[in-house]
Amino acid sequence: MSGALTVSDSKRAFHSAFPHVIAPLYRRMVDELLVELHLLSRQRGFQSDPLFACGLIQVFESFARGYRPDEQRQPLFEALCSATGFAAADLRAQREAAVAAIGHHSVEEVKDWIATEGRDAPEPVASALANIRRPDFHYSRLLAVGLLSLLEQARGADGLDAANLRDFAHDLGEAMGLLRERLDKDLSLYATNLEKLAQAVELMEETVAAERRKRERQQESLTEQTTVAGGSPAGAGDSRAEGKDAAQG
Repeated sequence: MSGALTVSDSKRAFHSAFPHVIAPLYRRMVDELLVELHLLSRQRGFQSDPLFACGLIQVFESFARGYRPDEQRQPLFEALCSATGFAAADLRAQREAAVAAIGHHSVEEVKDWIATEGRDAPEPVASALANIRRPDFHYSRLLAVGLLSLLEQARGADGLDAANLRDFAHDLGEAMGLLRERLDKDLSLYATNLEKLAQAVELMEETVAAERRKRERQQESLTEQTTVAGGSPAGAGDSRAEGKDAAQG
């Protein structure tokens, strides 16, 4: 993409590619990702790699969980990518290759790769390590999330609790040349925002369910009233007929 393009240009491209109404709960997530991808695409030292692909897709899927209608979720991701100069299919391919590669290895093996600066590491991991060691390397919070999500795929990672796994990600990130404080800040913010969104989604679902129950009760009440009203004239007629018979008698 041309470096002269602005955030507004990317936003127009996004809305052209995704001409659908976005629920208020997800607008902030979409806007922040759109701006971040726009800025990254214009950083001279930034290069897309497996860690970035894992991080971006993990963040999107985590924060878009519960997005309705469901069939618009993937077009939404594709629009975010295309509007900022990224190819969604390429990112997914990078992520799948990295997840498949690390899934064949243990947590201890991952530690050895880092300690030996990537020696014997599978290609997706080796290229990510090489990218971080570049002198013009540009860090993104998506790399931190990508590192954590990739570690979760290693054999033995499921035996670590969330806190230990995050500490492991900090140690590995620091060994790879990333700032531990920055990793900790970005992963903590990611976990906090994810928790807030989960609470907001739960509240939204409870509100929708309550409104549905309210409408159902109103409909039931209206049906009962209609039934009673429909029976009144016949009852009234019977009463008048009985009164007439009594008078004649």
